[in-house]
Amino acid sequence: MATQMIILNGGSSSGKSGIVRCLQDVLPDPWLAFGCDSFIDAMPAKMQASDEGIQIAADGGVSVGADFRALEAAWTEGIAAMVRGGAKVIIDDVFLGGAASQQRWQKALDGLAVLWVGVRCESAVAAGREIARGDRVQGMAALQADVVHDGVFYDLEVDTTHTESLACARIIAAHVG
Repeated sequence: MATQMIILNGGSSSGKSGIVRCLQDVLPDPWLAFGCDSFIDAMPAKMQASDEGIQIAADGGVSVGADFRALEAAWTEGIAAMVRGGAKVIIDDVFLGGAASQQRWQKALDGLAVLWVGVRCESAVAAGREIARGDRVQGMAALQADVVHDGVFYDLEVDTTHTESLACARIIAAHVG
């Protein structure tokens, strides 16, 4: 079965968004792109700093509540429905729960052909990108660099520490069946 979905998992500022844009350019078919940032941006503002929604601590730590999880489950099922409807989709995610985060996707994507991609980046490099971006709480990249990969299995891994987004995208595209 041809790949219907690509899920990129990596910590904040690891380079996932750049890879997604390049993948959309190098893949021959049109692919839609969604990410955890677009999901969070779609939530009501009042949930972006609440116990039931999502909270980002001063050190970059992230915690989520029950309302966040309920909306996340609906969002995941919605993405799966688009793929089942014929769209090819690339997801840019941060598996804060490691294996448990991947399992939530697996449940929604049962029966679909998914390419699981780990996006790694040395913590110090990601932290430097985080500062340059200016739109993240400093410390988030360092906290997430390794924990997002705990217990997660991949079909393929790329490392953006010294490799540009386009080169990573070409490596991934070569594995899309």
